[in-house]
Amino acid sequence: MSSEPENPSSSTATPPEESGEKISKKAAKKEAAKLEKLRRRQEKEEEEEEASRKTASLSIEEESFSRNHGDVTLNELKSTEDPKAGKWREAVEGKEWTDVRELVEAMAGTEVLIRGRVHTYRHVSSKKGFLIVRQKGSKVQCVVAESKENHVSVDMVKFVRQLNRESFVDVIGYVVLPKDPVTGATQQVEIQVRKVYCVNSALQMLPLYVEDAARSEADIQAGKPGANQDTRLNFRVIDLRTPTNQGIFSIQSWIQIGWRECLLRKGFIEIHSPKLLAGSSEGGSAVFRLDYKGQPACLAQSPQLHKQMAICADFERVFEVGAVYRAEDSFTHRHLCEFIGLDVEMAIHKHYSEIMDLVGELFPFIFNKINENCQKELEAIRKQYPFQPLKFLPKTLKLTFAEGIQMLKEAGVQADPLGDLNTETERKLGELVREKYDTEFYILHRYPSAVRPFYTMPCADDPNYSNSFDVFIRGEEIISGAQRVHDPELLTEQAKRFGIDVETIKTYIDSFRYGAPPHGGFGVGLERVVMLFCGLNNIRKTSLFSRDPLRLAP
Repeated sequence: MSSEPENPSSSTATPPEESGEKISKKAAKKEAAKLEKLRRRQEKEEEEEEASRKTASLSIEEESFSRNHGDVTLNELKSTEDPKAGKWREAVEGKEWTDVRELVEAMAGTEVLIRGRVHTYRHVSSKKGFLIVRQKGSKVQCVVAESKENHVSVDMVKFVRQLNRESFVDVIGYVVLPKDPVTGATQQVEIQVRKVYCVNSALQMLPLYVEDAARSEADIQAGKPGANQDTRLNFRVIDLRTPTNQGIFSIQSWIQIGWRECLLRKGFIEIHSPKLLAGSSEGGSAVFRLDYKGQPACLAQSPQLHKQMAICADFERVFEVGAVYRAEDSFTHRHLCEFIGLDVEMAIHKHYSEIMDLVGELFPFIFNKINENCQKELEAIRKQYPFQPLKFLPKTLKLTFAEGIQMLKEAGVQADPLGDLNTETERKLGELVREKYDTEFYILHRYPSAVRPFYTMPCADDPNYSNSFDVFIRGEEIISGAQRVHDPELLTEQAKRFGIDVETIKTYIDSFRYGAPPHGGFGVGLERVVMLFCGLNNIRKTSLFSRDPLRLAP
């Protein structure tokens, strides 16, 4: 049986017409996929192009906004005349700075430029926060909020949030009236921030914070953090920024203004005596000794000798404001090794009461000057250190030393009638005087000669007493004064009795040999006046950078 060779493909062969149709469908699908791919690619390119346009637009906007905040470059702060030295220099060009204390409701709607310290920052969100800017004792709340209208970006809010406390900033913005009273600031307006620049950055961690240094005793007892006196004195440059300290030294300035104003009206002139002396001006050993080009010398304990010499030079009425040095190892609340002395010397006609009359008029004038011009400062001090206003009479009370001793005796307090008063008896007498005469400022005169300096004139009727006086505020002595010895022989005799080498003060004694008028004067420590007027408990609070037996820095 014959057979034909098998055709393996014969059973699956496709007619030509059917094969062509299948190839056509595949090509169509392929073409459709290709077109779809092309379409998607075009859509992607269009999306990327649109995104690129948006990014470019955003970058331009951000670049514009970014010029409204940032750190001021050192080059900009080198007093450059180039108004385009940087973005801060451009921003402040043609503008005037406004003091924070001058920001009031009437300025609402106006644009201002202020400079101050970062006091606090309260974070609300990534788009908003409240910055308190402090300038001296005044504070204003600045609102930092994202706004296209004000060109404030989220980056600016972040920048402000990261500023360290006590850094210096310049803020430009509009004054607005807050809906509610601002409790964390002194000014009852807000600033809607448009621009903010960091002029100088403080350390992130400070050794002392102003808020802690400003705590009252009540705040500390309530558990709020405070700072002890040594810490505050060690970092005094920060401590002095508190509202209390700003007030204290403003009052100190006003005392000097009142002092000069009153004395100049009365025909006094201001002098400046040397502080390097060959011999001590007060006697005793409490002097700072030094070598002066091979000669022994000391720092002046007072301008006493030279202000008297000025009277002998026919100046008639002089005063001085200057440093005084005492090398006493006194660790009390009211003694310093260096302080500012306010001194007066004047010719008198017939009685040392003429000097006391001047004191009785001068200091009420100063007290009234403070009360008239420093109410905000007094309130700031009172907030941290509560005290009652000083009581003083229009006509200053004068008591003799003997009368003071008698008042103490009647109150059951024993005191030596020929000795000095100690701190306790001074305070007790101050209480008695306040109760009896309703004053905390008075003069006690005719002190025992034994407790006064060698140049003090003895009383005509009893040499055991002297023509001298002390003045008290709140039971503490602030002034010592007297008629001076202008007779050279008596002066020499008394200097020897006090253990003073007369050769070291020869030029002083000789000045009375050339003709000298009767005269007298007084001296007062400026820091002590401020301390007692404000009812403070330590003189270091009223000394800018105190010098006591243990402190020579800062």
